Amino acid sequence: MSPAWHSDALIVDAVRSPIGKRNGALSSIRGDELAGQVLNALVRRNDVDPAHVEDVQFGCVTQIGEQGWNVGRMVPLVAGWPESVCGTTVDRQCGSSMQANFNAATAVWSGQLDLVVSAGAEMMSRVPMGSGGGDLSDKLLERWQIVPQGISAEVIADEWDISREELDAFSLESHRRAARASDEGRFANEVVPIDLTNPHVGVVFDVDETPRRDTSIEALAALKPAFVPEGKVTAGNSSQICDGAAAVLIASEDAANRLGLEPRARFVSFGLAGVDPHRMLHGNPQASGAALARAGLTWDDMSVIEVNEAFASVALQFIRDTHLDDRTGDVNPNGGGISLGHPLGATGARITATLLNELERRDARYGIATMCIGFGQAIAAVIEKL
Repeated sequence: MSPAWHSDALIVDAVRSPIGKRNGALSSIRGDELAGQVLNALVRRNDVDPAHVEDVQFGCVTQIGEQGWNVGRMVPLVAGWPESVCGTTVDRQCGSSMQANFNAATAVWSGQLDLVVSAGAEMMSRVPMGSGGGDLSDKLLERWQIVPQGISAEVIADEWDISREELDAFSLESHRRAARASDEGRFANEVVPIDLTNPHVGVVFDVDETPRRDTSIEALAALKPAFVPEGKVTAGNSSQICDGAAAVLIASEDAANRLGLEPRARFVSFGLAGVDPHRMLHGNPQASGAALARAGLTWDDMSVIEVNEAFASVALQFIRDTHLDDRTGDVNPNGGGISLGHPLGATGARITATLLNELERRDARYGIATMCIGFGQAIAAVIEKL
């Protein structure tokens, strides 16, 4: 059950950039500058003086080059915020900005901080995935068979008896849902326009580039396996390499009252799971179960369920293990990582924004978001719409 908290961790707002495809529109801008625009949009539309923000918890996986030097501190400085606003960078791999949510909420729950921004960014066009890592320890490799995530996705597909046809069908539906959501304006309240103006051309980028409207089951079926010659996992049923940033404004009750803020939701609980680092991507049911148990809630209480589509096999394994087969319309109703993309360090905050808006669209109370994590972890969060 939930502990005795000093204050609710209130979600005042959550926003994100449009997601740019690999080497697409956003590849012309640095990640710290992109995230700075997102942070400014967040405080501007809530009429918050950035000087009131005490800390920025910032998720980023590949902390090297433009994403190095504690980018979590750099982003508010780049945004023009006062030097009094602190910042730190969080790496829980794919769950980095969900962990940033966790850190920010915990600081508010405990009474240590009153107003925190949880955010994240990943510019996968500019800072290649994996470029921040080195050789793995022999001690680790003596104990575990560590393989690329695509191989783990293949292992999951085999162990859970998920066919290539099922993977491709799930992926096609993800693109259809994302395109429909875009057309119906479901992302309008979470996407903030990004100014890409330069001396040669003025551009405002405000629509996700990633959903593939023209894909088909035939086109997906024609793709060759990406990791195993006779495998099932392809570029089409995996999450997209892309660019993006997202941010969440989290306040205590005292700060919300003092600053005249109108919270949209609150964090109820979080859950973590550690699983074997060979399969590595199958911990979403365990992390979600932990978050639900802490909240004293069940799957029946969850109106909207977001599971990061790192690979179609991961999402389908989650649906099977949680027995949500008859509720697939509630799982990623607006698409996910396969269609929208998975800008690693930004995805946790992005999913938070998408979950919040869908709860409001449905006028529903509770939702949950969960993400698998490289090297065998998972993280989940339950939120309640106010």
